[in-house]
Formats: sequence, structure tokens, C-alpha cells
Amino acid sequence: MDPRFTQLHLDPQGATPLYQQLARQLEQAIETGAWQAGEALPSERNLAESLAVSRITARKALDRLAELGLIRRSRGSGTFITPRLNQSLSRLASFTELLTQRGFTPSSHWLERKLANPSAEESMRLGLGADAQVARLKRLRLADGVVMAVEESCLPISVLPDPLRVDTSLYAVLEASGKGIARALQHVTAINASEELAALAEVPEGQALLKVTRLGYLSDGSPAELTVTYCRTDYYDFMVEMTR
Repeated sequence: MDPRFTQLHLDPQGATPLYQQLARQLEQAIETGAWQAGEALPSERNLAESLAVSRITARKALDRLAELGLIRRSRGSGTFITPRLNQSLSRLASFTELLTQRGFTPSSHWLERKLANPSAEESMRLGLGADAQVARLKRLRLADGVVMAVEESCLPISVLPDPLRVDTSLYAVLEASGKGIARALQHVTAINASEELAALAEVPEGQALLKVTRLGYLSDGSPAELTVTYCRTDYYDFMVEMTR
């Protein structure tokens, strides 16, 4: 038996149904790191046999974890722990940095990397003239191969003249060229996924996403980056520390 199962204690006589007890205890084990992102969970049958519960109980517990976004099922491969990103709202860090620090493997699926004319809103937020051009980046952000977010970035060409230089980390490229983002303002709101966004984020149309709009500034105070990220709520948490 997997030694981690010895930490699970189900009470058949309790008022709470067994599947709820099991789902809650597995949820706590995942959140405390007993199972790591990308690791396979036992099958329904093995789970039921190890804990001496019915397969229906095991199935309903796993169904609950899937609803919470804690696991993903891959037909023919098994059930795996999904990556989850808890991002502090008080610290400026790139997606790549956050994932690497938490032991995930970050990657990008590029949808767009090109020079383009800015929209009216982009020009206003970035303080650009009428004839300016920008580097436009659009990609899927993945952790251990799982889509976490859809990200769209716009930067003046004075900051990023060649968008093809960005492979994984935009911030690493900017810092290497002496144009690192020193501070940023971030606005977080909830939206419902459009048909296009839902397809990209691999969620049902209409599902809630977190829309994070970031305006980054260079050390001299000039605006240098406008990024809009549509984050999957089943994989993303935002955290802020408050004191009194």
C-alpha cells in the first residue's frame, strides 16, 4: 500500500458520506504536497482496494477532485495531479519564475509574435505616438504541459525591437537587454470565456476566467509593457498579505 494512504482515516459511522470524507482528505494531501503536480493517482480500483471502500465511493471522490480542478483524467493513461499556481499580488515576478520556483516546467505555445500597429487603448496606456509600432505577443502559458492561461502582451519596439527573441521568459529577455520591468500596476477582474478564449484555454464556453491586466514600467517611470492574461480559475490562485 502507498504509505500516504496510512494518513487517510475514513469513518464509516460518521455523518459525512465516505466519498466526501475521502475527497476532502485527498484534497488536503494534495494541497500540502503529499502528491506533486504531474504525479499519477492510483486507479479507482486500487484506491478502493487500498482503503477498503467501494469503487463507487472511490469514483465519486475522484469526480469531486476533478470538479475542483485538482486532478485531470487522461483516457488510457490515468489520473494525474494538476499544477496549481498561487501568485502573490505584492511581488512582481514572471510566469516562468513562479513556475520554476514551485517545481513546475514552464513552456509556451506561441500563437503570435510580430510587429504591429497599436490599438487606441494600447497607444494611450503606453504613451505612444500615432505612427508608433509595437511588439505583439500572444501565447498559451503551460505548466507541465497543462494550459494555465492565455496571455497577450504589447510592448513598444524601443523596449522589444524583435519579438522573436522571446522564447520562454519575456522578462528574462528584457532584463538581458537592460530594459527590465521595475514595477507594475495590476488589475484583476472576472470574465466569462468567449468561444475563442474557451477553445484556447481548454475550458467550456462561458466558464469564469480571471482577467489580469498588467501595465509595467521601466526604472525611469516610462510605460513599457501592457499584458492581459486570462487565467484558468481551476489552476490559478492570487494571494495578498495584509497586516494591521
